[in-house]
Amino acid sequence: MVDFYAYERQAADRGYRAVCGIDEAGRGPLAGPVCAAAVILPLGCEILGLDDSKKLTEKKREQLFDVIKEKALAYGIGWADQGEIDRHNILQATFLAMGRAVEALPVPPDWAMVDGNRMPPLPVPGETVVKGDGKSASIAAASVLAKVSRDRLLRELDKEYPQYGFAQHKGYGTKAHYEAIKRYGVLPVHRRSFLKNLLEK
Repeated sequence: MVDFYAYERQAADRGYRAVCGIDEAGRGPLAGPVCAAAVILPLGCEILGLDDSKKLTEKKREQLFDVIKEKALAYGIGWADQGEIDRHNILQATFLAMGRAVEALPVPPDWAMVDGNRMPPLPVPGETVVKGDGKSASIAAASVLAKVSRDRLLRELDKEYPQYGFAQHKGYGTKAHYEAIKRYGVLPVHRRSFLKNLLEK
């Protein structure tokens, strides 16, 4: 059994009172922004079914989205668009989105736990937690908010560009997505730096 609040408790034992978990969604797709979320949960807060967003069904993530927002002491969502991804690179754009998520928190955090092994430049001290979305409730909650927020945006894009199938693949590089690009062209929402090989042909 994973102790889902071990990291949060360790931070609380060191005197931190507002510990936020941070995660992102959408580093890999060919289109759309990268989204990050920051979540501060009350210590030991019980959220049934909470897990790494990748292990949950879309329906379960949608259900948890509202529960997390209701139970969190604070949450913030941050974005970096495809233009910023192309200008900076995906890692730096992800860091931008994470910083914006922290800035969007109505309660200022005093410690941040970031999923992964790279620490973004944040206005708050913190630590990285590799595979944190499966180890920490705060990071798992952030992974759900980021994933659902981004998926909803991609469903909106699907209405704008129905022939590309964004509602199905969420911008990832599936066979159908590549075929749509070849057939209908590159959109303003595509990450041109991710399509270099295709554009050079």
